[in-house]
Amino acid sequence: MMLVAIGLCLTWIHWPFRLKKGTSPSGENVIPSDIRSTWAAMEKLYDSGKAKAIGVSNFSCKKLKDLLDIARVPPAVNQVECHPSWQQKKLRSFCDSKGIHISAYRPLGPRASEGFSNNLQSHPIITEIAEKLGKSPAQVILRWGIQMGHSVLPKSTNEGRLKTNLDIFDWSIPADLFVKLEDIEQAKLVTGQIFVSPDGICKSEEEVWDGEI
Repeated sequence: MMLVAIGLCLTWIHWPFRLKKGTSPSGENVIPSDIRSTWAAMEKLYDSGKAKAIGVSNFSCKKLKDLLDIARVPPAVNQVECHPSWQQKKLRSFCDSKGIHISAYRPLGPRASEGFSNNLQSHPIITEIAEKLGKSPAQVILRWGIQMGHSVLPKSTNEGRLKTNLDIFDWSIPADLFVKLEDIEQAKLVTGQIFVSPDGICKSEEEVWDGEI
């Protein structure tokens, strides 16, 4: 069983891992993937019109290369963690070269409200830019993603924050401030630890991401 997600227009492989039938995601339940048959089934959905587009999520450059080697219909999107403190430069470059759109989950990065000490919204570079532009730190972070050419998927149930998150399209971060965002230290949040097991297919987080962390 591959982890597949279905939306209104896009159907995508949620994680590039296959699990023993009837089991939950964990390192000991991961078995060798059969991406060829899984992607063939995705292509059938696309051909039938039941999916307007097909894509993937959490795929490294290596996994994308392996998929493109056998794909008749290439993935339209790769949904991955991406924000100023995990900028995915190598993956972005690869996806750009192959015409694969990046859709960013966790686009606001680490947040104090989720128990992270390295809260991106209070990072000095972010707050400096926000102050100079008269914007909130969250708006600066989301605008970074838009200017990088991504779609961003922030999550909130607060009406005020929802409105603020949408107010990022009629302004931009000037080049002299935008370049400063490259200096933010990098740290991945979604490690894929759930798929790691000493006796499993992936014995470390590095193997989950093919060394791209």
